[in-house]
Amino acid sequence: MTITGLTEIGLSMSKKIEKMKAKKQQAREIHVVCHQKFQARIQATEDSMQAQHQIIEALVEEKDSLLQTIQCLQEANGAPAPLDDEWEEEPEEHPEEEEIEDISMGEGEIDDE
Repeated sequence: MTITGLTEIGLSMSKKIEKMKAKKQQAREIHVVCHQKFQARIQATEDSMQAQHQIIEALVEEKDSLLQTIQCLQEANGAPAPLDDEWEEEPEEHPEEEEIEDISMGEGEIDDE
């Protein structure tokens, strides 16, 4: 009877150990899948950032090229450079008019306009 009891305990413990090993293996597999997904997201983000950086560089180069073209056109037309001290602002076309101050109406007053 003692041997039978010990055998049952041993079998029960073996089953528990096998279940624990299976859970541990499953946890490892889930961890690997999560890690792979996380790495894929990191790589996609890095790729996106690199693409955005390349676009920014291209836009900066295009801006520089446009500024150079503008400067060449201004020089060809005899206009001073935009940051030149000789650059004069054009006078305003509209003479200054007196501003009429809006006076708020009190309660019960009638607006005749």
